[in-house]
Amino acid sequence: MSRKKIIRWGIVGCGDVTEKKSGPALSKIEGSRLVAVMRRDGAKARDYAERHGVPIWLDDADALIHHPEVDAVYVATPPGSHAELALKVAAAGKPCYVEKPMGASAAQARAMVAAFEAARQPLFVAYYRRALPWFVWMHEAMTSGLIGEVTELRYRFSGTHYAAPGKDLGWRGDAATSGGGLFVDLGSHALDLFDFWFGPLRHVRAWNRPAPSQPGQPVVAQQVGMLFEVDRPGADMAEELGAEGQSLACSATWNFACTEKSDLIEIFGRRGTLRTGLFSHGPVVYETAYGKRQEYTFEAPEHIQQPLLQTVMHALQMADERYPTCTIPSRSTGYTALRTNEIMDLVVPERVAAVSAKRQS
Repeated sequence: MSRKKIIRWGIVGCGDVTEKKSGPALSKIEGSRLVAVMRRDGAKARDYAERHGVPIWLDDADALIHHPEVDAVYVATPPGSHAELALKVAAAGKPCYVEKPMGASAAQARAMVAAFEAARQPLFVAYYRRALPWFVWMHEAMTSGLIGEVTELRYRFSGTHYAAPGKDLGWRGDAATSGGGLFVDLGSHALDLFDFWFGPLRHVRAWNRPAPSQPGQPVVAQQVGMLFEVDRPGADMAEELGAEGQSLACSATWNFACTEKSDLIEIFGRRGTLRTGLFSHGPVVYETAYGKRQEYTFEAPEHIQQPLLQTVMHALQMADERYPTCTIPSRSTGYTALRTNEIMDLVVPERVAAVSAKRQS
């Protein structure tokens, strides 16, 4: 691709997630334009196109993927169809930006990575927290030594999703369509953010408690607990100096079946602590060992995925014949997202069975 070329995007699955979070950003970023959208319900696709000023609307995914006016494809369907559609994009020889989680299983994610490598095209995944300013600031705060040596990471999420038996959670409550239920939909954001901050999660020990389900229906996790290790920020420098014990102990829990709502990330250091919510827009609270407390506030982008999409556009504009497009750097790629898929398979192995059962049906 030429550095000066306008990249024309098409969306497969122009549903709720694209209304505000992402779709409009594709026409606001320099060098980018949203030119086509698709839904199986053609009337809804046309309505979306008219409201957002998109010139082409379709009711067939293959038609959009192969449309000559579309340079890159955004797959925004539920996770159960991510792999099938992304593989078609790779076969068409086009870049792809796919919603999270990347695939309904790690096996699907590996197949996606391999397909885009073979096609020499880039694969990006919508883990947009990697580019949000407050999470980027927290990463810089840890690596700069603001809170001293980082000693522990804790995360806790709880909600009322499964507190009432029989509550309709839509496609997110269906293991096969969502790729594993609410933990996969919501928990993947946390796992990927931790990967962004610290690198790959290691030595994962986990348990899950399934939610009640109808006979013959795939189960989903209503409670999950994890213990794992990551590298401390700055561990590479410490290793050069001969320091040992650079692994950081971490814990995370999710409870979707209680009356209390909570969402708290805590990062403890020898000189202070950072606290914020994963799903809030700040503030980030910094507390020192001497009782000093300071709140850092950040302006949320109008379109929450726009900062990440800007990194995607930058990567695409960098690509040329001398630089293999499947390896161009970006903040969230198929390679980084695959690691999160692998952790989710380990934590909730039942999701793999659910996906396999759907494919065989």
